[in-house]
Amino acid sequence: MKRDILKKLKDWKNSPTRKPLILTGARQVGKTWAIREFGTIQFKNVAYIMFEKNENMRQLFNGSLSPKDLLPFLQAESGETITADTLLVFDEVQAVPNAITSLKFFQEQMPELFVIASGSALGVAMHGNSSFPVGKTDHLQLYPMTFSEFLQAMGEEHLAELLKNTKPEKLNIFHEKFDRYLKQYFFVGGMPEVVAEYAENRDFTKVRTLQNKILQDYDFDFAKYATPLLATKIRLLWNSIPQQIARENKKFIYGAVKLGARARDFETTIQWLLDSSMIHKIVRVSKLQSPLKFYEDFGAFKLFLSDLGLLGAMSGTLPKQIVEHNSIYTEFNGALSEQFVCQELTASCLPALFYWSREDSKQEIDFITESERGVIPVEVKSGTNLAAKSFNEFMKENNSPFGIKISSLPYKENEKTINIPLYNTLNIQNIIK
Repeated sequence: MKRDILKKLKDWKNSPTRKPLILTGARQVGKTWAIREFGTIQFKNVAYIMFEKNENMRQLFNGSLSPKDLLPFLQAESGETITADTLLVFDEVQAVPNAITSLKFFQEQMPELFVIASGSALGVAMHGNSSFPVGKTDHLQLYPMTFSEFLQAMGEEHLAELLKNTKPEKLNIFHEKFDRYLKQYFFVGGMPEVVAEYAENRDFTKVRTLQNKILQDYDFDFAKYATPLLATKIRLLWNSIPQQIARENKKFIYGAVKLGARARDFETTIQWLLDSSMIHKIVRVSKLQSPLKFYEDFGAFKLFLSDLGLLGAMSGTLPKQIVEHNSIYTEFNGALSEQFVCQELTASCLPALFYWSREDSKQEIDFITESERGVIPVEVKSGTNLAAKSFNEFMKENNSPFGIKISSLPYKENEKTINIPLYNTLNIQNIIK
């Protein structure tokens, strides 16, 4: 498969200020594959070490953390001679927290070495690690495959290239073709193993089987990395997210997790899921003024899953509901469309992503971002109906340079509004520029 992370990894390698890299991401998003592929292409050899259930590494990192002392043992464990042309990989490094701490000494004492640490629950380990090497590491996050990466996996490299590099209005020529693949992506999602299965067999039954297996693995991780009490809370909150996204007002409600629940009961649970890269948290802003970060309202937020396909599996959606009918864009109050936009915008590395609503919740904008030109509203519309009372009122009342509507319709520009088709969401940052 072709993943966009490979270019980012190459940029990291060539950076004159490079430090040991921490690669985070949810379980089964392809971190190990990406690192190995990058190492094979860019280095003479890869010294790969799996830390999970590795008693040798646990004992080794209980002693000196000096790279000079560690290297002979790391070479013996990996079977590779580690030189300046070697990629040294610590996989599932959260299993040995001292190995995370050691990255500081690799940066200070052997900065010429290329070191990548990754893990499926690395965020959890980092959050609770008092010896985390602050300022001594670089960071990248790997997300599920975007729609553009999905097109490439489907053998549509040229279509994906058009999506990335063509003026948006020109894409209208292939609008129906993009839309057809987008419906498939809505069901399949972006988990690499699932995408690979679908690319080979085009069998939705096998796709759903793999998605359910991933969800089961996630459930095992709750028990593996959390205390029994916390694991129970994680399951309750995790299983409530599809229902919360399907509500017309998608603001997260603790009472929908458990009757009578309050923020203090589940704050740690949400943080655990965030640290595991399994959810996205979009916080409300109380004021539409740059910088938006100054006006975060931490008491109001939306939660989305990391992957659209997993949301469909948790909700029990059928292929006919998604792939064969246009109603997919209006089903479940547009939940799948908003989930898709959230994960595409997150993967696009927008400088900020929030949502806005009035205190009385009678007016809301799905997403808010900003650029050098000011605050920009992004509204996700279900189907082909672009009527948006809140959006229109917002544009009248606020001095936004322009607004963006995302829908199933082709690209179109009006005086102060840009209509962007769902399949081109990933390129919003370039369109804004």
